[in-house]
Amino acid sequence: MKVPPVRSPAKFFAWTFALSVPIWLAGAIIGDAPVWAPMRLPISALAAVCPIVAAMLLTARGREAGGIRGLWRRVFDHRELRPKGWYVPIVLLMPAVLFVSYWVMRLTGRPLPEAEVPLLTAPLLFALYFVAAVGEEGGWTAYATDPLLRRHNVLTAGLLLGLVWASWHVVPLVQAHRSAGWIAWHGLSIVALRVIMVWLYARTGSVFGAVVFHAMSNVSYTLFPNNGSHYDPAVTAVVIGTVALGIGTAVWWRQARHHRQDTGGIGGAHPSAWR
Repeated sequence: MKVPPVRSPAKFFAWTFALSVPIWLAGAIIGDAPVWAPMRLPISALAAVCPIVAAMLLTARGREAGGIRGLWRRVFDHRELRPKGWYVPIVLLMPAVLFVSYWVMRLTGRPLPEAEVPLLTAPLLFALYFVAAVGEEGGWTAYATDPLLRRHNVLTAGLLLGLVWASWHVVPLVQAHRSAGWIAWHGLSIVALRVIMVWLYARTGSVFGAVVFHAMSNVSYTLFPNNGSHYDPAVTAVVIGTVALGIGTAVWWRQARHHRQDTGGIGGAHPSAWR
């Protein structure tokens, strides 16, 4: 799909934050989330709809070909994801990350209970988080990622988008009574997660794949042993960061090898070349 050159990630970010402010204020007024809310998410988590609303407003103002209907079509078009083997990392990567995080904590002597993962609730949680992921990735991926990739490599685009994404999560996390240290470590994991998502999108071109990956990430966090009660963002940030670094190293090596083959030289491609 050709992305219109008029798209401005900065305008998208501004609109997303502006649309989120009334919901954040409502969260501050209403107070704590009800006990039945998944992961005790506050009311401000409803701002998940704001990215796609911002994308629709900017798409309409820009009079893009395909318009809002085209934006929504990309969000749900599973045919864009090729080859289908990419569903393996999209579905299984985050459960594997949280599994590794759990065992790292056990190996380091953390006082953890036996893992009780309520798998029977997974389908319901996936449906809930899929809806929320549509609201987010309809903006972050479907609207903002392509213009960033046109100007930057995957690593830079992922870091820029990840930093904005992490900042956007601060208010809901504060309203969920998370500590400053918890928020900082979780923010690092969010940035690393977005780098991985941008890489997956650059490889597949599928917004639907980003939605599924996002939903699976939230399901994994929620099902993390004993309903997320022992999630340590510092450990998980290190694990996700290692995965992102591994992806970056592998792609850089591939680019360097192709560069040597194309030029016949022994020098490698600059690390900024990875896509």
